[in-house]
Amino acid sequence: MIDPTRLEHFRNLVSLCAADGSIKDIERVALSKIAYSNDIPLERLNFMLSKAREYTYLIPQNTLDRERQMDDMIQLAWVDGDFALAEKELIRMVGEKLGFSIPQVDHMLAVRVH
Repeated sequence: MIDPTRLEHFRNLVSLCAADGSIKDIERVALSKIAYSNDIPLERLNFMLSKAREYTYLIPQNTLDRERQMDDMIQLAWVDGDFALAEKELIRMVGEKLGFSIPQVDHMLAVRVH
């Protein structure tokens, strides 16, 4: 059985990636890798991708909640002990959508991973 918390965080990633109206190929690849590393079946991933625009996700309005969301994403990506380049790129893209600059996201990654 899939851990409900990890599934919820993954769904938020899918929702955030679709927030700009489409999910780019690089985002799909990164999401696929994250899904695989978290034992999310391909059928579930495809379903989530097909419903991504229907998911309701409100981007946090305050810095603390946005930082928590970033920390959750970093934890989700790091859960398998391997931080793939595709995962870092996806986190950078999502971080920008949350209002962080790339240097800020890189700092969060450096602090969390090291």
